[in-house]
Amino acid sequence: MNQILVTKKLYITPELKRKKKVYKFYFFLSVFLVFSLISFYIYAEVDRNKSEETSQAILDEFNQDVNDNTLADEDILVAILNDSSEEANSNYNDTQKTVNRTNVQTTSDGFNYTTIATINIPKINVNYPILDGQTDSVEETESLLKISPTKFWGPDPNEVGNFCIVGHNYRNTKFFSKVPTLQNGDYIEITDDSGKTVRYSVYNKYEVSPDDVSCTSQLTNGKTEITLITCTNDSKLRVIVKARAV
Repeated sequence: MNQILVTKKLYITPELKRKKKVYKFYFFLSVFLVFSLISFYIYAEVDRNKSEETSQAILDEFNQDVNDNTLADEDILVAILNDSSEEANSNYNDTQKTVNRTNVQTTSDGFNYTTIATINIPKINVNYPILDGQTDSVEETESLLKISPTKFWGPDPNEVGNFCIVGHNYRNTKFFSKVPTLQNGDYIEITDDSGKTVRYSVYNKYEVSPDDVSCTSQLTNGKTEITLITCTNDSKLRVIVKARAV
């Protein structure tokens, strides 16, 4: 019996006590890290949902403005049909400039932007406003991308040239997350602030390094094109989707 008691007493050595403390420390550290990661994920998801709500509110406002402008144009045209004078035509041109002007808005970071168009991709359920900043700085672009897809380079929407749009890949269904799944022949619709909608057909898709901006080239041989830019799922490369007006 004495031998057994001595053996039990000797079993709990200072080294084992130290290891037990270390194990406890790592256990609580692991629990803390897991909790932190879950909290970060929840926060990020809530933030993304808020961005989605903001983007859809901007989309609704833009669509309403386009509808109002269309009605205003119809009223003006009726007036001109009843008055063919130069003064009437001049008033029409002045009003066109007024109704087509998009209101300037400001992000929470203090960057000003306008909504210049909408993008609709039925296949992947994408329907967002396209924003355009004033400085084209990296900080401004990052701020706008938190809200919605953003103009990166090129002419005005639906004009001759290469209209480039960049959007985040959140690896879910939001923003440009599903753009990498597009294939040749898929349709993309761009509606500009005049209410004109142009359909584009995808003709190329490829990946490039983050510092490769050759996709923004304006050499389109007089054609009207768009380029969608987003990240790969691992964020190491950029996915480029090219489409041409049909």
